[in-house]
Amino acid sequence: MKYLKSLLYVFTPILILSIITTVLYYFDLLNKNIFNWIILIIPIISLFIGGTYLGTNTLNRGYLEGIKLGSIIVATFLLVSILAFNISFSFKQFIYYLIIIISSTLGSMFGINKKKET
Repeated sequence: MKYLKSLLYVFTPILILSIITTVLYYFDLLNKNIFNWIILIIPIISLFIGGTYLGTNTLNRGYLEGIKLGSIIVATFLLVSILAFNISFSFKQFIYYLIIIISSTLGSMFGINKKKET
């Protein structure tokens, strides 16, 4: 159950913020370079937030929970990119997916330390 809520904390901001930035880009309110950076940063921040939520609801070993959450998200992104868009796996994607896993791991480590303080 804790994974479902943390996935909700991950996918909801990704969807909402992606729609907002796409609309702003469509009406030429965002530059293409800024748009590309925002689209890259949104999942990283969302996974940090989802990892923090998961870490606050975990008893110990927050880094393992963050790695699990990041792996679930990476597997989802990878399946969608390969099956829906027929994009082959590249070194750039590997680095991006690694950053996503590190972000969720750091978020869950932050969350478990935040829980111990209170």
